[in-house]
Amino acid sequence: MKFLTPYGVLTLGVMLVLLPAAVAQQQGGQQPGGTYGNWLPGSGNKKQDKESANTRAVQGSVKTPDENVAEGAVVQIKNTKTMQVRSFITKTDGIFTFSGLSTGVDYELKATFRGMESAVRTVSTFDDRKRVIVNLRLEPKK
Repeated sequence: MKFLTPYGVLTLGVMLVLLPAAVAQQQGGQQPGGTYGNWLPGSGNKKQDKESANTRAVQGSVKTPDENVAEGAVVQIKNTKTMQVRSFITKTDGIFTFSGLSTGVDYELKATFRGMESAVRTVSTFDDRKRVIVNLRLEPKK
């Protein structure tokens, strides 16, 4: 009794060869064996390098007046050029992170939590750090 014809064996072989590459691509990983040529100087992804040269991240923590972390605080960052606002809700550690921010724009940060708010803090274009740390302290609303 024959189960596989020569055509079936060929089809099965091709599927077994291509399946790992398809799975790796779907999951966003690299194919087995990696990529070639990345060890050469200047062979990296130039678009990604340029984008990362013009971006930065802002991170920090939100604390209550009695120095406890503020789980569930809403932290907002405003692009002062476009007035676009992004929000982040802190987890149990009270930490927030905003990444992919332009280095050529000023940003304003503030936090609110249970009737309290922080002072507005500014991240300036003159601050050339790639990762800016801004810790926010909540005070009762005035």
